[in-house]
Amino acid sequence: MQRWSRFNIVSLIFGFAFLYLPIVLLVIFSFNESKLVTVWAGFSTKWYVQLFQNQALLDAAWVTIRVALVSATCATVLGTLAALALTRYTRFRGRMLFSGMVFAPLVMPEVITGLSLLLLFVALGFDRGFWTLTLAHITFTMCFVAVVVQSRLLSFDRSVEEAAMDLGATPVTTFMKITLPIIAPAVFSGWVLAFTLSLDDLVISSFTSGPGATTLPMKIYSQVRLGVTPEINAVCTILIGIVAIGVIIASVVSRQRETQRVKDEQAAFGH
Repeated sequence: MQRWSRFNIVSLIFGFAFLYLPIVLLVIFSFNESKLVTVWAGFSTKWYVQLFQNQALLDAAWVTIRVALVSATCATVLGTLAALALTRYTRFRGRMLFSGMVFAPLVMPEVITGLSLLLLFVALGFDRGFWTLTLAHITFTMCFVAVVVQSRLLSFDRSVEEAAMDLGATPVTTFMKITLPIIAPAVFSGWVLAFTLSLDDLVISSFTSGPGATTLPMKIYSQVRLGVTPEINAVCTILIGIVAIGVIIASVVSRQRETQRVKDEQAAFGH
């Protein structure tokens, strides 16, 4: 077995420090007594109290959560259907075009995506607001769900589905009772990823939002340009906590489902 060299260990430490030390400092200074974000004056939670009294930030947070929930759910449904089409129907006219349209937001710069969606909404006469923002988030998060679900479907044992249909199950019943429970961890992971991306988006939201639809990242960015305040550290810490909890839940659910699947397979082969 190859042992780790001192250079590898030092490089790993510096790499993780570069990535996570700023986040740790942000969380620490969100509990700072002083109003100066760079001077530690003692532990305090008063900025969290003031944060929940800041109606503008609370309104932006409520808009962000609503957009993330709706867009992540719709993106999960559409992304799962797109993954099924690309995996199960390998030969149909326009497959290459369909695949390119599904995965284009993965490589398209966000500025271009946001500007093109803005031009589309203007051409259609849509007033920019909550629903244009939600449609934009569905557009760019759906492809991430499709990638996650498609990777699971590629390793899917289709003999289980064939056995169900041989026993008289319809395609819809087979999907709902066989396919969907097996790929559920991937679907849930895709939902969490879409929710997190929607929660964090700034560029596309800036192009497609309107009056009464200011998201939390947009509000934070507008305030940061005038100077970082401890309230910004507090709201960012809450966002970090929400994302971390979502990732942990997704990991636990995926592990439990995988463990259950292995047990079911062992029980089936045992009989």
